[in-house]
Amino acid sequence: MKNQGVSAIRSWGKPFFLACLFTAVSGLGAEEGIGFAEAALMAVAASDELRNEYAQRNLREGAWILGRRAYFPRLSLSVSEDDRVSTIGNDSFLKNYGINLDQLLWDGGRTAISRSVEQAELTLLGARLERMAGEIAEAALGAYRNVLYVRAQLAIREAALEALREQRTILSRETELGLALPADLTGADLTLAGEEIEILSLKMELEEAEQQLAETLGLDRLPPLLEAVDVRRSPVLPGEAEIRGRAQARNPDLTEARYGIVKKQAEARYARLSWMPTIRLTGGFSLNGQRYPLTKYGWTLGLTVEFSSPWFSAGIQGSAGREPPYDRSARLQNTLSPLPEPAEAMTSRSADLALALERKKFQVSFEQVGRMAVLAAEKCRLINRKRLLALESLELSAKQFRLAELRLDLGQITRLDLMEARQEHTQRELALVETAITLLEAERELERFLDLRPGALAAFAGETHIPGASYE
Repeated sequence: MKNQGVSAIRSWGKPFFLACLFTAVSGLGAEEGIGFAEAALMAVAASDELRNEYAQRNLREGAWILGRRAYFPRLSLSVSEDDRVSTIGNDSFLKNYGINLDQLLWDGGRTAISRSVEQAELTLLGARLERMAGEIAEAALGAYRNVLYVRAQLAIREAALEALREQRTILSRETELGLALPADLTGADLTLAGEEIEILSLKMELEEAEQQLAETLGLDRLPPLLEAVDVRRSPVLPGEAEIRGRAQARNPDLTEARYGIVKKQAEARYARLSWMPTIRLTGGFSLNGQRYPLTKYGWTLGLTVEFSSPWFSAGIQGSAGREPPYDRSARLQNTLSPLPEPAEAMTSRSADLALALERKKFQVSFEQVGRMAVLAAEKCRLINRKRLLALESLELSAKQFRLAELRLDLGQITRLDLMEARQEHTQRELALVETAITLLEAERELERFLDLRPGALAAFAGETHIPGASYE
């Protein structure tokens, strides 16, 4: 399970260095224009907060690597002088230089498991950073789509204003000739004023949206945008089985949950092995004497066995040594402490319960993510149907506008009525653009469930396409 769901290159986190590389060459690419994927990478690379979090994680990983020191001997050096002045007898001046050794031989695997817990925490932190990077990228994509939406609205409004101005010019001439009422001209002026106000509002909104996108990308000015709102594009979606399988295998939330289970497993193993004894090898070598050069030396070699449980703890220390040429030494010490930490008896059970809960949560999330991914695909299909209906409505509106022009030529309606018909056609265009933007958002939501880069949904659907299958 530790390696399950881990891809060679993740969406945003692991290729962070690629984002930094992209920033280095963005001066060239930005002049040519940027698409959804480039904007996402640029936003990730421009985030100082994310860069700092990755630096902190690298420091923690470096500390974990240095933690291998626990497997190696611990050496200590000591230097001491013991001066004793006696009122009766001889004075003594003892100098001592020593080196001591402490080597862990066996602790039941607790040190290795402890390092596994730390490694699991680092992996979990990496998954959270990937999610953080994904959120930054999604914010940039949302800003990108907003710019496209406002630009499309502005283009529609400006085209409508130009058409209305032409009609107002004709209406003004008709009023001068007595073919139209002055009230109609006043109504036309009010209509134009309303459209101009809408355009001014959209221009201010567009300037703000472009500035927000540029700041998100870490740029002073916004480069050309390669993407556009295509109201006639239909989404290409994979089959339900492919969507469910991909989501359950690669969804970032499930990947993080898997790492969480690995961490809980390591913690439970550590808690179950807490009663295992620890065996350490100790040794020392010393030089001593009353004056330099020091001529006396000695050495000791010992073994320490420590046992700790919630109900009692014990230790056995044995050592033997020699101080040439005549002296030998030996030492044996036993300790026993009843009921040192009775509350620790619940630690193992608590760790097992935490692991069981984490597994149950994962199973619930596993099924839920599969269902939500399928629902996200169904949402794309429904929005696409709405887009098709909006497109049909726009075509009908265009026919109605042409009929209104004929009715105007026949004298059945006024030119002001024709301008109102043109405004209704504009509203249909705006509704269609809004639906197309909503479809882009729904597709990106599905891509996030499937852990796909922006715009990669169609390629994934092509790879998993089954001849004869229907995706509508």
